[in-house]
Order: sequence, then C-alpha cells, then structure tokens
Amino acid sequence: MGPEGNIFISDGYVNSRVAKFDRNGDWVKQWGQAGGGPGEFNTPHSIAADSQGNIYVADRGNRRIQVFDHDGTFLRQMKIDLPAPPDAQPWMGARPGPDASATMQPGSPWALCITPGPTQYLYSSDAFPGRVYKLTLNGEVVGMFGRSGRQPKQFGWIHEIACPSENENLRR
Repeated sequence: MGPEGNIFISDGYVNSRVAKFDRNGDWVKQWGQAGGGPGEFNTPHSIAADSQGNIYVADRGNRRIQVFDHDGTFLRQMKIDLPAPPDAQPWMGARPGPDASATMQPGSPWALCITPGPTQYLYSSDAFPGRVYKLTLNGEVVGMFGRSGRQPKQFGWIHEIACPSENENLRR
C-alpha cells in the first residue's frame, strides 16, 4: 500500500504487470508487460512501497528489483550481485548451475518489504542460496543472513516477508 492509501499488486504469473487500485479498491491503472527492458517484467513476484510513494517490484525472472514512482514511471533498477558460497546447497534438489533459470540465481528477489521509520531499508529474499538481504533504498547491500535448509536460520523458498522494524523480520 502506498502512503496515499493506494493498493498495488504484482501480477506475475499471467499478466506481467503491476495493477494500481485506489484506497476503495477501485481500478486506477496498470503498467508493465512481459520482457526484460525497463518497465517490463518476467514474473513480478513481490511488491513494496516506501514512504515517498515509490513502488519496488521484485522482477524475479529478470533477477532485479525495479523502482517506479506511484504513477508507474520507471525510476531505476537494482541487482543483488553476491555469489553463493562454494558449499551452498538448495533446500531441495541439485545445486543450480550457471545455466539455471534466473529465479534460482543468487540475489533473484522472491519477496520484498520496506521498514517504517525515518531511515527505511529494503529487505529481499532469494531461493538460492536462501538468504535475506538488507539494502538501502538505493540498492546497496548492508547486510544479509540465512542459507538454504530446513533448520533454524535456514530457508526454503521465502514467498513473503514483513518488516515491522529495521532489525526484525517475519518470514513465511
């Protein structure tokens, strides 16, 4: 939800778009289409808004986070380019190789959230190597934790994340 009360939905499996509704649930507009250019998506999988009304979209299949203003104007993109540790294994199946789909590459965003407060941070999760990343709103990685697995502090495919404060996250 944006600061004006607008509702934004990432519609990734069928339409490759972002849908915008007003605070009453009435349709306002949509933007995006399938592709890899600015404003195009390959499975937009999660969405978050900052206090300025900018919209952050986890463009999972393109392995990037795209940022738009509240009307859908493309502002910038970010990529998390940190390699997987050499001993990293997925929570299920064989280790993804260099030719694996973008969704299984390190840093490919599966879930996003933005913290409240005067200094906001963006959190993003990936499926492999199962990490949660803490970023500035400009895309600088300032921390990360986790790895793939089924034990405490290990993750499978995080599909949602909440950020009630800067250093507290709730994952499902």
